[in-house]
Amino acid sequence: MAKLERASFGSKLGVILATAGSAVGLGNIWRFPYMAGQNGGAVFIIIYVFCVLVLGIPCMVSEFIIGRHGQANTARSYQKMAGGSAWSLIGYMGVLTGFLITGYYAVVSGWCLEYIWASLLGKLNGDPAYITKYFTDFSQDPVKPLFWTLIILLTTYLIIENGVRDGIERASKLLMPTLFILLLVIVVASCMLPNADKGIEFLFKPDMSKVNGDVFLAALGQSFYSLSIAMGCICTYASYFSRHTNLTTSAMQIGIIDFFVAILAGLVIFPAAFSVGVSPDSGPSLIFITLPNVFQQAFGNSPALGWGISVLFYALLSLAALTSLMSLHEVSTAFLQEEAVITRKKAARVVSISCMAIGAVCSLSLGVGKHILFFGKTLFDLFDFVTGQLFLPLVGFLTCIFIGWFVPHKIIRDEFTNWGTLRNKTLFHVYLFLVKYVCPLCILFIFLHQLGLL
Repeated sequence: MAKLERASFGSKLGVILATAGSAVGLGNIWRFPYMAGQNGGAVFIIIYVFCVLVLGIPCMVSEFIIGRHGQANTARSYQKMAGGSAWSLIGYMGVLTGFLITGYYAVVSGWCLEYIWASLLGKLNGDPAYITKYFTDFSQDPVKPLFWTLIILLTTYLIIENGVRDGIERASKLLMPTLFILLLVIVVASCMLPNADKGIEFLFKPDMSKVNGDVFLAALGQSFYSLSIAMGCICTYASYFSRHTNLTTSAMQIGIIDFFVAILAGLVIFPAAFSVGVSPDSGPSLIFITLPNVFQQAFGNSPALGWGISVLFYALLSLAALTSLMSLHEVSTAFLQEEAVITRKKAARVVSISCMAIGAVCSLSLGVGKHILFFGKTLFDLFDFVTGQLFLPLVGFLTCIFIGWFVPHKIIRDEFTNWGTLRNKTLFHVYLFLVKYVCPLCILFIFLHQLGLL
């Protein structure tokens, strides 16, 4: 079979912003702050940085190697590197994981759009009981969440259908700087609140008495979740890299951006939370239930400023969700386009419609379908459990075993060193050691911990 003409990113900046956009999402701005809040703040962050270095970066480089070597969608890239062996099934699992996540992730992304609208209209003003009821009524409504899910998926489709350079890269160059600007504006406003220093101290002053096995495993899991590993996103984007892209440097830059955004998100949330006396460990409800009340109280002396910060924050959240949704969508679009040999627009359309169907059943399972349970879980919770706690660690674990123990080291070394043009022999040996021994063991611990077996 003749080698297909492969699209590619047009610049180094495009590579970094697009791939960082894949990693920067709700995992940074929503999940990271509440995970840090529940696990000791600064102590969690220190352990998280360590986990990114020993687990996240090596796993990301592994997916980079597979994607660039294959120059194809995730499933076919694994298949090429596996030589048609059973190891190629890992790629199909990655595509399936990305596809399933796209469906229910679009629902949560739609919630962010609703909260922009609600903030604009001043609907998020009221006591905590009212704000809690607002979220419950909205999330269980049979129509409103579906409308916003459709809007976010339609926006994603319009970007993806235009291809790698004119769609993904161009959108990333617009969205990522906008995201950073919004984030910095809200950080400044939050850090100027009374008693904000207590929130900053919580974020940066470690209390070593908080260190335990649960905090370490939580940080491991967050590093995996936050960097979009094992979803097919990193591997798919790497298939658009040029032969000159420095994989290690790119992974480090993306890791730094990802961490920087997470810290800035903490600087938005914790100073504001401490300013009004709200516990930093509010959990998953932090964004949609706790924060509207926090913003309202924190900026009570200036209602207009509180209104503006609320609008900007949910706009920021929506942008972060969109950049990740783009990469998730691209995993399935590239797979369908190449395996079914159809046009990109048709593939993107099929993926969008399919994800809308998944999103619909997930959203309805929170309301009219909440009594329909599978293994004691609603469909929304089931999708989250299967993909996040089963598929992600399994795909990541198998990828490390595949790269570390199955693929010939020459192939890995050639990709890692850009065919000998980069002099990083020692770094390569460190990377190989981590992938062969450290990463699989860490991922196994995550897997067992999530299942309650550790």
